[in-house]
Amino acid sequence: MSEDPDVVSRRIARESLDRDDPTGWFENLYAAAAGGSAVIPWDRGTAHQLLTEWVQESAPDGADKTALIVGAGTGWDAELIADRGYDTTAFDISPTAIETAVRNHPGSKVHYRVADLLAPPPDWPRAFDLVVEIYTVQALPIALQPEAVKHVTEFVAPGGTLLVIAAARPDDQPDDAVEGPPWPLTRATIQSFAGADLRLIQLSQSPSPADPTVLRWRAEYLRD
Repeated sequence: MSEDPDVVSRRIARESLDRDDPTGWFENLYAAAAGGSAVIPWDRGTAHQLLTEWVQESAPDGADKTALIVGAGTGWDAELIADRGYDTTAFDISPTAIETAVRNHPGSKVHYRVADLLAPPPDWPRAFDLVVEIYTVQALPIALQPEAVKHVTEFVAPGGTLLVIAAARPDDQPDDAVEGPPWPLTRATIQSFAGADLRLIQLSQSPSPADPTVLRWRAEYLRD
């Protein structure tokens, strides 16, 4: 394709948002990509760099533990976590994304399923020892982000870890000045994942390799 994938994805998103359907554009984009008329801008063909670095630094042992990947996409992040021994569930609101993930990873140990972050299965709260959220909250309009953050934090089991990776934006940038998607997260939004028993234990910012002017958060939280 000659057209910028980000431009295409934003156009598809805008069509959905104009219909007051803030999440329908995910399926529309993945379906267009499956048909060859679009490219998934965030599909790297490998796990996210910051997730890979976290795994290398933390060396988590997933034996007898569960993990949840929020926004499975085409499955690369989930496969990395499953390789660490976690009983891994990965979900996406897009059926085509899940179909693509299953096709990309034949024989995978990951439990891929279609689910909605804003209306998750009732048995998921406090059910996972590791929860990984990469770029999903920021793909939602700012008005929906608090609800999405709440659901993400609810998935973390006692003693469990939450890892959040997101694009960063300045706290002084007004919401209406952000033309998404994505709608990058402010420091205040990153801090809002923390709660009474979910503590922020590590927070860092780093530039994107593709564009050093774009900063990314990597935040780790621990549930007491």
